[in-house]
Amino acid sequence: MWELVKAGGWLMLPIIMCSVVAAAIIIERLWTLRAAKISPPYLLGQVWKWVQGKQLDSKKLKEIRANSPLGQILAAGLANARYGREQMKEAIQESGAKVVSELERFLTALGTIASIAPLLGLLGTVLGMIEIFSAYTSSGMANGGQLASGIGKALITTAAGLFVAIPAVFFHRYLVRRVDELVVHMEQEAIKLVDVMQGDRDVEIEDK
Repeated sequence: MWELVKAGGWLMLPIIMCSVVAAAIIIERLWTLRAAKISPPYLLGQVWKWVQGKQLDSKKLKEIRANSPLGQILAAGLANARYGREQMKEAIQESGAKVVSELERFLTALGTIASIAPLLGLLGTVLGMIEIFSAYTSSGMANGGQLASGIGKALITTAAGLFVAIPAVFFHRYLVRRVDELVVHMEQEAIKLVDVMQGDRDVEIEDK
């Protein structure tokens, strides 16, 4: 492995750094974007029980807000429920925008790595080819075996760049999709909260 890194030249260093950063982002986001942590399935049911039992005070509101990203959105709506439907929805939207920004954290960086890793690999190959042909031109004609060996070494960076980019692209798309699904579920829960708090219609709320 070390021999391959040495053969690839100095551009292997940023490619390796990209792979480390991408792996760290993927592991962190997979752990963070768990549905049970972001949008607990029975949180709205518990909140509605407190509302019906007139147990919802500032302490409970802080508890809901600290519970999860969904809790932050619901708490924002509850805090503004007495001001009417539109004010409640506006507070939920503002809180939701902050939550979505947190959920998408690092995904732009992962997408950037997926884009630049193969370009770094290609740059390494091009520079390697230029170096090989310059050396052969200055020293006279080389045999086919030497030329093939040099080209093979130059292609190492392209392979390394693709090795980093392919899983980065896969996980970037997967994580973006997961964020979208979580956002949709939180929107549905927030709409239910608005409906039941404003008494517009009966809503079925999941409970444990």
